[in-house]
Amino acid sequence: MGRRREARQAALQYHFWRDMQHGDSPEKMEDFWEFLPTKPRVREFAQPLIDGMNAHLEEIDQRIRRYAENYEFRRIAAVDRNVLRLAIYEMLYRDDIPPVVSINEAIELAKKFGGAESGRFVNGILDQVRKELTRPAREAVKHQADAGQPERSEAEAQDPVAKA
Repeated sequence: MGRRREARQAALQYHFWRDMQHGDSPEKMEDFWEFLPTKPRVREFAQPLIDGMNAHLEEIDQRIRRYAENYEFRRIAAVDRNVLRLAIYEMLYRDDIPPVVSINEAIELAKKFGGAESGRFVNGILDQVRKELTRPAREAVKHQADAGQPERSEAEAQDPVAKA
């Protein structure tokens, strides 16, 4: 398994664990990493995912509620909910990761850890998110320092999804 997939899996496990503890986090992150030993290179990619999801959790959950309008939020399976949180975080705040990569990785995580219909459910929700993005779906955003491309506007940087 690749380093990034392993890191996404660790971030999913952290947030699943946190969900099962009714939103309580471990007192120290080291407690989590002791529970789930990983290589330093995996932790390097996983930790910012965990921290970013924590920082934007309320907004991410609001988006899930909006896109999953026919589902009561708390009745969405915990695995599916946390896979969605991870992918939506990546799609909105990690412009170094192409959205289609986030979607494909989320589908694989949902199939591996979720129920029989988890992959399809996650794909349906994330496809709605992708359609509202203001950045290219198949490539990372290139900043001015990268290949001379223009940077995103300040408004796009603050809200990477077009207003509905």
